[in-house]
Amino acid sequence: MPKSKIEKKLLHYIGKAISDYNMIQRGDRVMICLSGGKDSFTLLTLLNKLRIRSHNKFELFSYTLDQSQPGWDDSALRAWLAEKQIPHFVDTQDTYSIVIDKVQAGKTYCSMCSRLRRGNIYRYAGDNGFNKIALGHHRDDLIESTLMSMLYSGETRSMPPKLLTDSKRHIVIRPLAFCQEQDIAAYAEAQQFPIIPCNLCGSQENMTRAKVKQLISDLAADNPNVPSNLLNALGNVQLSQMLDSRHQDFVNLESQMVRDDPCAAVDEEAAPQQQVG
Repeated sequence: MPKSKIEKKLLHYIGKAISDYNMIQRGDRVMICLSGGKDSFTLLTLLNKLRIRSHNKFELFSYTLDQSQPGWDDSALRAWLAEKQIPHFVDTQDTYSIVIDKVQAGKTYCSMCSRLRRGNIYRYAGDNGFNKIALGHHRDDLIESTLMSMLYSGETRSMPPKLLTDSKRHIVIRPLAFCQEQDIAAYAEAQQFPIIPCNLCGSQENMTRAKVKQLISDLAADNPNVPSNLLNALGNVQLSQMLDSRHQDFVNLESQMVRDDPCAAVDEEAAPQQQVG
């Protein structure tokens, strides 16, 4: 089956991300976290194509966490994985009940749900010798997370394309880092992936991420370069222009000044001053 234009575009940007950040090396055992959503299905499909193209330079494995949400049905997902002959495991862990029990009414579930999910992912990867964990976060996730952290947490942070975890036992990669969500959505629809909807986070209205997504969309309506500019800004940090004293010694900045020759200073003072305004 010939590649579509959208598939070629996505493969291009996945390849660029892998190359730019040295995500995958020969012999890697890569565990892809297949949540059942459009992003992870797209990542698994295209990364599997790259694996085949590379003549099995790396190993690929699909891991799905069944969090025991009401209505969860992974039968179509399992059938799809079997048809594609992709090694996989569906891990059933009732984190849903914990989230419902611990999170106060009216609060978003995402934070606790994410922590519990991450813990199970890291545990399984460690127990089974996978040295890379691939997540399906895309360009829009990265820039939305950046604005969310700035607007609501007072931090400048995002989702790095390649991350050594705090325990230093896992490397997390995000090969879709340069891919646009609209392209992924179009590809997923064309491929007719057996999507499993998330009824936990999706049931909560007016979530912070939805507000930030709308903000970016509104700005992009006036200037289409806004999303790409935000992504580029994440890789173009001018630390000397920031306020973080951990990266700039403001107290002793004077000691770093270059002392001009006195004669040069006199000449500079004698030069005509340019008017401002």
